[in-house]
Amino acid sequence: MANDDIELTEEITEFMGSVRYESLPQEMIELGKTHILDSIACGIAGAKSQAAKIALDYLENGGGALGSSTVIGAPVRLAPRFAAFINGLSMHADDFDDTGPQPSSARNGGIHATVPILSVLLALSEEKKSTGREIITALHTGVEITCKLNHASNEEHYRRGYHSTATIGMFGTTAAAALCLGLNKEQQATALNIVSSQSSGLRLNFGSMMNPFHAGHVAECAIVSTELARRGFTASKKMLEHPEIGFLKATGGTFDADAIMNKLGKPWAFIDPGMWIKPYPCGALTHPALTALIDLTIRENIMPEKIKSVKVQTNRNLVNTLIHNRPTIALQAKFSMPFAVAIAIKRRRASLGDYTDEVVNEPMIQELIKKVEFTAYDKREENYTNVTTLIQVELTDGHHFEIRADFGKGNPRNPMRFDDVSEKFLGCADFAGWSTKRANDIIEFIRSFDKIDNICKLTALLRPTP
Repeated sequence: MANDDIELTEEITEFMGSVRYESLPQEMIELGKTHILDSIACGIAGAKSQAAKIALDYLENGGGALGSSTVIGAPVRLAPRFAAFINGLSMHADDFDDTGPQPSSARNGGIHATVPILSVLLALSEEKKSTGREIITALHTGVEITCKLNHASNEEHYRRGYHSTATIGMFGTTAAAALCLGLNKEQQATALNIVSSQSSGLRLNFGSMMNPFHAGHVAECAIVSTELARRGFTASKKMLEHPEIGFLKATGGTFDADAIMNKLGKPWAFIDPGMWIKPYPCGALTHPALTALIDLTIRENIMPEKIKSVKVQTNRNLVNTLIHNRPTIALQAKFSMPFAVAIAIKRRRASLGDYTDEVVNEPMIQELIKKVEFTAYDKREENYTNVTTLIQVELTDGHHFEIRADFGKGNPRNPMRFDDVSEKFLGCADFAGWSTKRANDIIEFIRSFDKIDNICKLTALLRPTP
């Protein structure tokens, strides 16, 4: 299909108008509940992060208008755009939220789709007293648009250093906001065109507070764009698909129209290729290594002082993303393969409490980090996935282990179910100092999310008790 012949914005708005709750696969509805639970768990833990505290301090002290929308874990209520911003930031603060992968196992460039969209829907739906089914419908519609646009984008978009969550994620998030606010088709198209000029975010900021800022920024911009469109603000047409200077052309050189045209909901990206849920609070690209090394260390009872060297190889894109080979702070450690190796061997786990500045600078952790060599393999074999990780562990007594990990725990081929995420939720709640009873109440509420007749019943549980 020639890119100068397509009507991508029209395709998206037609799809937005066609989706009904009753048309959603039941399997996907159940998966959606699991990912809503996961995202809120991440928000509860992330609200304790320094990035969230700084942002909330700014918003509470003149940077944001007070309003009716809940801020997770905080007594203050803000205007929807600012509540969406802080909740999106909190949900992504620990890099613990889900990831939508590329459909090709040979291609990198996943996207955090759920968090910005859920942040928007929670912020906008309180005033409307939306039902669970309304939110589920808008969530899946937005996630589908985000993921399919990411599939259609050229791999050059990722190589150039763009953070697709912050760039491509703008469009599906804006679509969900437009549905929640009841925009008509023309207003929906305008909102998508408005948000294209707000799209921004670079991967070089991984390992800093700007990484979670990206998710919050997406959520805020989506609300601003839809509110402006609803009031009659205008923008140039075809900002997504223009063949010479449109968004996809400008940021990636070209795009694959066949990956999205007539493909929205056929199949749903939530089902195929599926969504990754993270068992570890760090970049998903380290998860194959973490899963394999934790298993090896426990199985062989390997002591950290017995490590002579560890060699890790991945494809070049992973090496260029996991850029912190000698981390000294927790934010850097989340995008560090050597730290992932060190924490797996030293603590035989990777939990929220393991990603602190103090743990990163423990003498044994730093000693293990220095023993890790992280490089790209020369050739990606045909049967490699986009995260295939090759590991060689050499011990001081001469023992040698070689591991190949093609995916980590939480991948659709080794999935985390609702009950698994419930355990994660309890861990996040405990980390944030929330009671087990309160956490279990939220879990059970979300288990029946499709039965919620007023979202305010859930958001009330996300605020501090009097």
